[in-house]
Order: sequence, then structure tokens, then C-alpha cells
Amino acid sequence: ALVVYAGTDRVVRPPTAGNQQERILAAIDSLQAGGSTHGSSGIRTAYQLARQSFQPGATNRVILASDGDFNVGVTSRDELQQLIEQERRHGVYLSVLGFGRGNYRDDTMELLADKGNGNYAYIDSLLEANRVLVREMSGTLFTLANDVKIQVEFNPAVVAEYRLVGYENRLLRREDFANDRVDAGDIGAGHEMTALYEITPAGSGPDRIPALRYGSSKTARASIGGEFAHLRMRYQLPGADASRLIETPI
Repeated sequence: ALVVYAGTDRVVRPPTAGNQQERILAAIDSLQAGGSTHGSSGIRTAYQLARQSFQPGATNRVILASDGDFNVGVTSRDELQQLIEQERRHGVYLSVLGFGRGNYRDDTMELLADKGNGNYAYIDSLLEANRVLVREMSGTLFTLANDVKIQVEFNPAVVAEYRLVGYENRLLRREDFANDRVDAGDIGAGHEMTALYEITPAGSGPDRIPALRYGSSKTARASIGGEFAHLRMRYQLPGADASRLIETPI
């Protein structure tokens, strides 16, 4: 299905089988830019069509293409977040494709993807569009795991200090790791992610952070032979309510 939005929204193409390529391409070729940006109206209509065509076990997804500068209807980040969180309960995922420059709202686009159990990519060229929607389509459109959370515990006998480089807007409280009601990121087929940590090896000094008076004993941890850290990952299978745990020493 194809929905456009300017001052209001309009259904350009109702739900259509993928083998009807001529009808789909004709609908795309008929599009023209203009008017304001009533994004919330277009999002609601898109989710409504997705629910009407919902197929259990299939990929049910809304793909939003925008610059994120919504200036009509629901425009505040908090209200947009509530709208997306309400819609995601129906089992429809969201992909967000960013276009444009100047008044582009990267923060809004990323927020919608995070809260919509989806992913986000900025399309600045035909080459990038081909990467996201063709070469890496399986990772973009086919979700394997929901609410994926990763927790790394460093062995203080080996690592005196550490910090995570980046992911500031993805951090969770320690107690939320095992809380299945706390939303987290989703992983698609073939999706890879890299996290960088800066560390200070124990004994290399000088440590930047003073030692805790009542901190846990490093000698007790040193007996865990050869372990640098412990990795835990929680995830939910699509449609499941309870998370699964994978853990392994590093």
C-alpha cells in the first residue's frame, strides 16, 4: 500500500500484491511534492492499512520516508512517541528512511524507529538506497529478535576502568536488563552491531577514578581463570512475551 501526506493524507495505492508491478510503479510515478507535513496523519493511515492486511507469520511493516520535520497535526516528540508505541502493539514493525537536508530532524527519525520496533537509515544517494533496500534488505525488513539487550561485566582483576564509546541514547539502567517491559532494539536477519569500549588494564595506572572504599575484592575475581569479561544478552522471539538469556565468558 502507498500513503502520502502533505496538508492531509491520501491513499495512493490500496494494499496490492507484489506481482502487480505496473500498478505500483504507476502510483509512484504519479507522486508530486508539495504542501506541509502532516506526518502523524499519514502514519495513522499507514498503520490502519497494515492492520487490515495483517498476515500472521509474514512481514508486516510500515516504511516511513520523511525528513522528520512534522509541522501539522501531532508535532511534539512526546506525542509522536506515544502514537508509535500505541501502534506497535498490533505487531506491525516500522522502518524509517530519512531524506533531505537543512531542516532535517535526525533525532525525531531515530526516535520513531526506536519506539516502533524498527530500524532507521539516512538515504543520501542511490547507492545508499541500494544498500539498505536491496543488498541488506533481509536485515532491514525481516526481524529475528525483539528487545535485544546486551550487558557486559568486566573482571576487575583484569580491567580497572572502562567506558562505552557511543550508544549514549541506548543505555539502560542495570535493573532494566531483566525487565521485559522495558523496550530495547530489534535485530534483523544478518544484522551485525559493534560496540567499542575503552579500558584501563588493572595495574597499568594511573587510574582516573579513585578506588571504592567498600568495593568488591579484586583478588576474589582473579581466581576466575583467564576471564576478561562476562557477556549477557536478552532477546524476545517475535510475538513472544518473555525474554531468553544467552551468556558466555570472554
